[in-house]
Amino acid sequence: MNCNKEKYRIAMKINKMVKQLSCLGISIVPFIQCHGQNNPVSQPNIIYIFPDQMRNCAMEFWHNEHFSKFINFTADPVKTPNLNRFAEESIVFTSAMSNCPLSTPHRGSLLTGMYPHKSGAMLNCNSDRPISSLRDDVVTISDVLHNNGYECAYIGKYHLDFPTPNDPQNPGHYVENRDPVWDAYTPPEKRHGFNFWYSYGTFDEHKHPHYWDTEGNRHDINEYSPKHEADVAIAYLENKNNERNATKPFFLVISMNPPHSPYHSLNDCREEDYKLYKDKSLQELLVRPNVDLTMEKAKCAPFYFAHVTGVDKEFGRILEAVKELDLDKNTIIVFSSDHGETLCSHGTSDPKNSPYTEAMNVPFLIRYPGKLVPRTVNYLLSSPDIMPTLLGLSGFKKQIPQDVQGYDFSETLLKNKVKNDIPNSVLYIKNIDGDKNEEGKVISYFPVSRGIKTSKYTLVLTINKKTKALEEVLFFDDEKDPYQMNNLDWNDFPQERKMLLSELSGLLKKADDPWFRERILNEIIPY
Repeated sequence: MNCNKEKYRIAMKINKMVKQLSCLGISIVPFIQCHGQNNPVSQPNIIYIFPDQMRNCAMEFWHNEHFSKFINFTADPVKTPNLNRFAEESIVFTSAMSNCPLSTPHRGSLLTGMYPHKSGAMLNCNSDRPISSLRDDVVTISDVLHNNGYECAYIGKYHLDFPTPNDPQNPGHYVENRDPVWDAYTPPEKRHGFNFWYSYGTFDEHKHPHYWDTEGNRHDINEYSPKHEADVAIAYLENKNNERNATKPFFLVISMNPPHSPYHSLNDCREEDYKLYKDKSLQELLVRPNVDLTMEKAKCAPFYFAHVTGVDKEFGRILEAVKELDLDKNTIIVFSSDHGETLCSHGTSDPKNSPYTEAMNVPFLIRYPGKLVPRTVNYLLSSPDIMPTLLGLSGFKKQIPQDVQGYDFSETLLKNKVKNDIPNSVLYIKNIDGDKNEEGKVISYFPVSRGIKTSKYTLVLTINKKTKALEEVLFFDDEKDPYQMNNLDWNDFPQERKMLLSELSGLLKKADDPWFRERILNEIIPY
């Protein structure tokens, strides 16, 4: 029989009772069924929520002494009450890093557990970059979970497909008229196990979003996109329209676009959120000492923080629905982001795609009641680590594909004990367009920068595109200089230089990075 909301709740409660009785040696077959199946959910549900371009310091709870003692920076003056409560119930990472801090490369790593050159997503994808798109033949986390009985749903921004003229409403045409085309429709054969789809490629009108559903129908919406996406997610959780088999576990990804740009006016965010910041000066909002307040972008600060608060509100609504539906006890929930936002730090206009902490360091909070002890950790988590870690936590350690390059943190998180092989550094990656053909299409990419970040240092090497000779060195002591305001001369630190280059060599080799394969800067890096 089909289950409405109330019957679904009853079913979940009965299945919970069945589990409790089974622990006492009493075997009972649950009698409330949905969609003709009678197997209670045993594997954990997974909800992965990640707004775009949200930096780690933009969370209010970092001001709380309980958390501030673990960091050496001042948090942004932002209001995030729901994240504050969630942090108290979660493992909070201080040092989660987006290795290649751009949307497409991170998303590829998130789903595949691979670095960008392996996932196929080396650059932000658009119609001029046919070389950058998630590989069709790669096994993603959603593929693994779907093949193991999960219902898989994707809501929001995807940005992993090279746009082609495949508009389902206008066959033979792109979904937008921009050149190059950024937005994209993802057909069913490219959804990697996601059997519920309510998504788009990339489209930056926060109050006028659009989505393609599972059948390829387009929905044009006139409301704040995080609000609408939360509504869709809650309806999915409630199973209002029988979107999923309620007796199966589910994997739900919610990818919100804000606080990604635009963040220039009330045309971009909600007034109720903006009111919290509109009367504050730029000095009150942009508190990091490395900020250039003379930049025109500085005026965007209240709108950026309004987006963060807006995301927090909708995150809170999703959490409340999970609790109300009695799903919280057996659901892993992650809150993260694909990369950060510099927001006038270092005088750069590029909000991302840099090794600065504001761009690389992202939120990563994970809650799993009864399994993960809430605490704050300084583990250096990389983008490719997320996929194997979630599979490990869900009981699918043996199903992690052999070609996954990330580290599985699940045992460390579950046992609250640091393993000997835990990563003590992360790789930084920056790629740019390479050669182009006669049509102006990018036919190769160039690995312009590689670097390493440890708990103490950031070291980044940038090479000349023509000669591949060393062009720039960035070297920061992140402990003494958390805002990375003093670029050190690495010749003054020979021991540290030697150690970091040796470690970088190992990371490049493990990743099978182009720098390792081509022995780039082999006169400096000990391959």
